[in-house]
Amino acid sequence: MSSENYSIEDQNAIYFLTFTITDWVDIFTRSCYKIVVVDSLNYCIDHKGLTVYAWCLMSNHIHLVARANEGFQLSDIIRDIKKFTAKRIIETINEVPESRKDWLLYRFSFAGKFDHRIKEYKIWQDTSHPILLDSNYLIDQKINYTHQNPVRAMIVENPEDYIFSSARDYAGMKGLVKVEIAR
Repeated sequence: MSSENYSIEDQNAIYFLTFTITDWVDIFTRSCYKIVVVDSLNYCIDHKGLTVYAWCLMSNHIHLVARANEGFQLSDIIRDIKKFTAKRIIETINEVPESRKDWLLYRFSFAGKFDHRIKEYKIWQDTSHPILLDSNYLIDQKINYTHQNPVRAMIVENPEDYIFSSARDYAGMKGLVKVEIAR
């Protein structure tokens, strides 16, 4: 199914979103890159009208159940998250000791050569694969799917044991991102 089949029609509805790293590169195997995404989500929650109901950051993608508050556009928030995190990830690759530095920069530079909008590095794939969640059943289903990601990947046995997920919030623990629990 092509990305043309997925679009954000209602900018303030709840959507299931997936942002994927170019070529499925496993960039989020180190916490320094994960924190870039966490900080960006929290900033957008505090300043850009984003409401996150669920999230889970895996090695090369992130799932979100989210919406934009009235007066904000979900498409704009997604654009800003991807733009900021892409820039900050490249900065972090250059700042921290990174054994994969040359390879990562080459992969992201190579991907950027084929996109006229990209000046140097392409970190994220273009689509966010938005799926409208227009019922409580679908919202619950996608929240569960999101939280089960690290369990299916055999990273943890229980969803709440994975730090980079809102499953912790749903289990009564404090998570890293300011989520709103869907009831």
